Amino acid sequence: MSLLLLAAALLALPPSVVKRLKALQGRQRRRLHLRRPHQLTVILLGAALGLTFGVGGSIAGALTAMTVWHARRDRRKERDHLAATTAITEGLSAFVAELRAGAHPAQAAVSAAQDAEPPATEVLQTIAATSARGGNVETALAHTDARHLARAWRLSSEHGVPLAEVLEEVRQDLRQRTRFAHQFHARMAGPRASAAVLAALPVFGVLLGELTGSGPLDVLTSTAVGQVLLVVGAVLICAGLRWSAHLTRRVTA
Repeated sequence: MSLLLLAAALLALPPSVVKRLKALQGRQRRRLHLRRPHQLTVILLGAALGLTFGVGGSIAGALTAMTVWHARRDRRKERDHLAATTAITEGLSAFVAELRAGAHPAQAAVSAAQDAEPPATEVLQTIAATSARGGNVETALAHTDARHLARAWRLSSEHGVPLAEVLEEVRQDLRQRTRFAHQFHARMAGPRASAAVLAALPVFGVLLGELTGSGPLDVLTSTAVGQVLLVVGAVLICAGLRWSAHLTRRVTA
C-alpha cells in the first residue's frame, strides 16, 4: 500500500519538481563518473601495446591511439555543443514567456533558470545578476555559450526592438540549428561507419593472410621493411580517418 501511495505522489508532482529531481540525480551520477584519460596516457598505452610487434608496432600503436582519442574528443564536443544548444533553447522559451508576461529581465531570468539545465542555468543566472545591478549584459555574455544572446541584447538596446521579440527569433534559429544537427548526425552515421570499416580492412587483410598461411605478421614484425610498412600503413589509416572526420565537420561549419 505504501508503494502505491509513493507512486501516486510521484505522478502528482509538478513537471518542474520532477525536472529538478532528475537534475539532482544527474549531478549525483556525474560525480561517480571516472575522469577521462589524458591524451598522453592514451598514446603511451597504445605505444606499450604495440611494442609486442616491434618498434614499428609501437609507433603504429601510438598513432592509432592518438587518432582514436581525437575522434572520441571531437564526437564528445559535438554532443556537448548540441546538448548545450538544446538546453539554451528550452531556457529561452521560458525566459521569453516571462518577458511577454511583463516581468523585468532580471526576474524573468531568475524564474526561467529554476527549471533550466546547464549551461542554460548559468547563462540565465548571469543575465539575472547583471541586469539586476544595471550592468552590461552583452559584455557579461561575451565569454559564455550564449554569445548570440549578447548580440540580440545589443540589437534590442541600440534599435529599441522589444527584447522578447529578438530573443524569440534567436530561439527559433537555435531550434532550427538543433533540428538540422540531429538530422545531419543521423544521416552521417552510414558514411562514418563505412569509413571505420575501410580503416579496419588492412587489419582483416593481415588476419586473413595469417589464416591462409602467408605469414604477413612475421614479415611486419621481424624485418626492417615490414616495420617501415607497418608505420606507413598506420599513418595512412590515421590520416584517412582524420580527413574523413574533417570533411564531415565542414558540413556543419
